Amino acid sequence: MSDYKDTLNLPQTDFPMKANLSQRELEILKKWQTMDIYAKLRADRKGKAKFILHLGPPYANGHIHLGTATTTLLKDIIVKAKTMSGFDSPLVPGWDCHGLPIELNVEKKIGKPGRKVTAAEFRVACREYASSFIDIQRAEFKRLGIVADWDHPYLTMDFKYEANIIRSLAKMIQNQHLQKGYKPVHWCLDCASALAEAEVEYAEKTSPSIDVRFIVVDKPDFWGRFDHTYVHKGLGTISVPIWTTTPWTLPANEAVALNPFLQYVLIQCGGPTPEQFLIAEDLLPSVLKRYNMENHAVLGRVMGEKLVGIKLQHPFYDKQVPIVLGEHVTIETGTGAVHTAPAHGMEDYLVGQKYHLPLKNPVGDDGSFIAETPLFAGLHVSKANERIIEELRSHATLIHQESLRHSYPHCWRHKTPLIFRATPQWFISLDQNGLRKMALQAIDRVEWIPDWGKSRIYGMIENRPDWCISRQRAWGVPLALFVHKQTGELHPNSIELMEKVAVQVETQGIEAWYTLEPKELLGNEADQYQKIMDVLDVWFDSGVSHECVLKVRPELAFPADIVLEGSDQHRGWFQSSLLTSVAINGKESYKEVLTHGFVVDGHGRKMSKSLGNVIAPEEVIQTLGADILRLWVASIDYRYEISASKEILNRMSEAYRRIRNTVRFLLANLNGFDPENDLLPPEKMIMLDRWAVDKTRLIQHEILKDYATYQFHAVVQKLHNFCVADLGGFYLDIIKDRQYTMAANSRCRRSAQTAMFHIAHALVRWMAPILSFTAEEIWQYLPGQREDSVMLTTWYEALAVLPETEIMNQSYWEKIRSVRDAVNKEIENQRNAGKIGSALEAEVNLYCAPNLKQQLDALENELRFVLITSSAKVIAEHAGPVDTVGTAVPGLALKVEATQYLKCERCWHRRSDVNKNPDYPGLCGRCVENVAGPGEVRNFA
Repeated sequence: MSDYKDTLNLPQTDFPMKANLSQRELEILKKWQTMDIYAKLRADRKGKAKFILHLGPPYANGHIHLGTATTTLLKDIIVKAKTMSGFDSPLVPGWDCHGLPIELNVEKKIGKPGRKVTAAEFRVACREYASSFIDIQRAEFKRLGIVADWDHPYLTMDFKYEANIIRSLAKMIQNQHLQKGYKPVHWCLDCASALAEAEVEYAEKTSPSIDVRFIVVDKPDFWGRFDHTYVHKGLGTISVPIWTTTPWTLPANEAVALNPFLQYVLIQCGGPTPEQFLIAEDLLPSVLKRYNMENHAVLGRVMGEKLVGIKLQHPFYDKQVPIVLGEHVTIETGTGAVHTAPAHGMEDYLVGQKYHLPLKNPVGDDGSFIAETPLFAGLHVSKANERIIEELRSHATLIHQESLRHSYPHCWRHKTPLIFRATPQWFISLDQNGLRKMALQAIDRVEWIPDWGKSRIYGMIENRPDWCISRQRAWGVPLALFVHKQTGELHPNSIELMEKVAVQVETQGIEAWYTLEPKELLGNEADQYQKIMDVLDVWFDSGVSHECVLKVRPELAFPADIVLEGSDQHRGWFQSSLLTSVAINGKESYKEVLTHGFVVDGHGRKMSKSLGNVIAPEEVIQTLGADILRLWVASIDYRYEISASKEILNRMSEAYRRIRNTVRFLLANLNGFDPENDLLPPEKMIMLDRWAVDKTRLIQHEILKDYATYQFHAVVQKLHNFCVADLGGFYLDIIKDRQYTMAANSRCRRSAQTAMFHIAHALVRWMAPILSFTAEEIWQYLPGQREDSVMLTTWYEALAVLPETEIMNQSYWEKIRSVRDAVNKEIENQRNAGKIGSALEAEVNLYCAPNLKQQLDALENELRFVLITSSAKVIAEHAGPVDTVGTAVPGLALKVEATQYLKCERCWHRRSDVNKNPDYPGLCGRCVENVAGPGEVRNFA
């Protein structure tokens, strides 16, 4: 046997088969950093039409999780796709830096302000804490391949941003949207007054810890909220147990709050008296232990949001209260159901505002229940717990009682426990000057994706209470207001005064307000006015980013073209940004809003540590690579819940492998191809190659439409299908013979390489917004001159049209593909029957109706190369023998037989002319022609 290997054009490339993404991505990140890819993009796109995605600020607390990664990757994909479309699309990241979560973490380290540290020292520590997590999260976002202005982010704690927050509030005051109202604050029974946050310290306190029955009034209504497939009706009363350490607040109870996104279980309790409890599933083990309940049965499961409005019997008053929803309900302790007294708690108050609950404060200034309070009139709250527990016991609504030692707010002067009590606060009024109406009109002007987002936020704003913007906290931007001590009115020159404060804050930060002596601004009036020490709700900080970022950064523009967040932001940032923009500018801050669902596990459960189903982005990156995470994010239909599991991510890895292997085939077969010298014009290309380029053009048209409409899952589907079916399953399979066996510089081989060159250039660009690292890696291996990075390119435009007027147009080749599929199916049947091995051992006779015969005859003797058989004969259908096999192709019957001819050692085709030339033993005549002659000629395939 002779060795003809050196006469073949075998594929060759240094592009690795094994991705090794976790390491290779780091090299690409270093390349992008060295070349300053973001600055190059801005320089390259300068003067182009802008597309602004305004990146809402994540909270500067903790590591990023899979939900954060999903949101930010979707934003990155949009911006990269718009950049590929020729837009100047800057991406300016930002961080939300003030607020309670940061305060709480700092308190754990250094204590409350006013105790071990001064309020000023506490704010410095908060600033340092936020800065540390900004650095951590920035590195994590970069590792995901997100290209943004990481060196110049916006921070809500930057002095200039803080100053512009104050200016934004001033504009809203000027437009008459600020209103004074009431809500609960810390109240000292000894001082008989409200306390500022700096006057509150925490100390250990022993409190009664009780679980109380709230009995369901209407059982059929309750059961009707469950999926009937999964609920069994139990015995006895149904109760929603609550857990509290403040029994004295129960007289003010107006509702029971559940978390809309928690799953609750209805259990049948064992014991002498049958009854049923509704408990948050994550808390069930601890509740059963606390109740010493050994026997129980799960009757059904339901999400909290399904139970809103269910009526419950108050545990000792003759009244009914509703189930309401609140995201403040957690699974840290308790039952997952929270007793809600709007006059005695901040979260309770906010929920009460949302659901229009009565705001009745039964506790007077002296700490005693007022005369109108049934059962407990005149009783001091410090002595009320025992009496109320007795009342619960007499009504058989007390489930469990014990004592609990815990941290509790105390007055820093008297060292005595505080209570929460409703007092005056500051609100953005929705109706005082028509803000609600303007906001609803603005919603109609915005494009909501998916469209249900519009009705969701419309309903929220239509029914929401006024927005309480004041907080009694230490770490936040001050309202910077002066209020007359007698009348309670704002200073008449508040707008000018706020600007003067803002000027100082620009250079000193928010500390300027706390060190400011009122006389500096008010002069002789100072004694008549109270300096308001409240800080703004942290949602106000991020809500006015349109004023502090979009209008300030020269590369951005107002309003933003699009904002994108999870669906929870309809009640969060989407709303605060809309309301503040409408209040200040009379118009919306964004043109489009894209929303994605929550990330859940493969079984549809929310991710939580207790379930052990949390997947950290870092874990995926280390094991599979960031590009697999990016591919998963792009592949999901984000309109619904987003499922994530190790199995799902591994499937993504398999899809990635198919795409990578397809590209590797293209690169390997472009070995030795110099586009400057070897690229053929369309008219000189083989017809199949022209089809492949045109097919790429048509797919690109669909993919660009999908990118433009943010249908990234459709992009992934089309990209994957193109690689697997159009290329791997048809085109590339066919051209292997021509690519490997014909002369290296022949027209037919250069034609295939020209097509693959065009396809690779289109394909790598389609991949770039999603598989950014892999696209950059591919880019380095493409032949010819090109930009420094695939990120600096635009969509590929050199895809030639195959005119419909051509006989071998798209419709023609689709017909050929259906014939090929039919032949392959019959060859597989013959292989399974043991009659043939590979397809090249087959001789195929195709018995065709006249129209189909005419189409197949057009390929002349090249049909066998399309079918990848050693022989293919087209015969009129009336000449067919009786043992033909019918097919799904109209007018086509087949007969497949094993060939009797020898196998060519070079091309593996079995032909009658193998060994006919003694100088080239083992070769067929075609291979002799390609090795020693002028080479075979093909026109079609």
